[in-house]
Amino acid sequence: MSMQTDLVLVSAQNGVVTLTLNRPDQYNALSEEMLEALDSELNRISQDKTVKCVIITGAGKAFCAGHDLKQMRSNPQREYYEDLFARCAKVMQAIVNLPVPVIAKVNGMATAAGCQLVASCDLAMAGDSAKFAVSGINVGLFCSTPAVALTRNMPIKKAFEMLVTGNFISAAEAAVYGLINKVVPTSNLDRAVQELADTICSKSTVAVRTGKSMYKQQMGMSLPDAYDYAGKIMANNMMAQDACEGIDAFIEKRQPKWTGN
Repeated sequence: MSMQTDLVLVSAQNGVVTLTLNRPDQYNALSEEMLEALDSELNRISQDKTVKCVIITGAGKAFCAGHDLKQMRSNPQREYYEDLFARCAKVMQAIVNLPVPVIAKVNGMATAAGCQLVASCDLAMAGDSAKFAVSGINVGLFCSTPAVALTRNMPIKKAFEMLVTGNFISAAEAAVYGLINKVVPTSNLDRAVQELADTICSKSTVAVRTGKSMYKQQMGMSLPDAYDYAGKIMANNMMAQDACEGIDAFIEKRQPKWTGN
């Protein structure tokens, strides 16, 4: 199945939905219209129980160059900027709160809010030619909202170094610092990301959806509260048909047959 809008290309196959940012001539900059289109698609996906995994990537040579600076300068009102950054934060949080894993397929440059987008995804894989920066500081603007996502992915000193220098890091460095999971040759990126998505889709949907929600929730808890919460979630997961089927299949040395219940 394939669907298309002007700013976000949407394709779906075997439970995997791919969202492609589609402003290649503008390096897929996040205009307010693109943020609206992304928000709409993420909302739709959140309600679709057939979706098992989401991939976000960019058309052309870049992943995403961040906010559309020309559009920002043409609307020089504080209220406009507050609304724009709130819209962007809503999209980033929608990714975090989506019930299924989201993979960033970084096919090129990811800067400023584009780097924030990578950091907001649950998983990220990049081609070896990709590069990353939070470059607002170079135009007199500290990347405050990208900083929120970066500091939840990377060592705080490295994240701050990127924020105050605006310097690029390579895909290899991004992997070392935890911004992405893995670097592959750019020519192999499509296949590598598809293999990761297929692996996720091969697991119990109940377990994956339970796991993403639990994983995000426990991160903000104290250690005792996290264990208490996790124990209750795991006990509830054990009552699912898929958990019973999976354990029985393991004992009987056969492949499980997931029901999604």
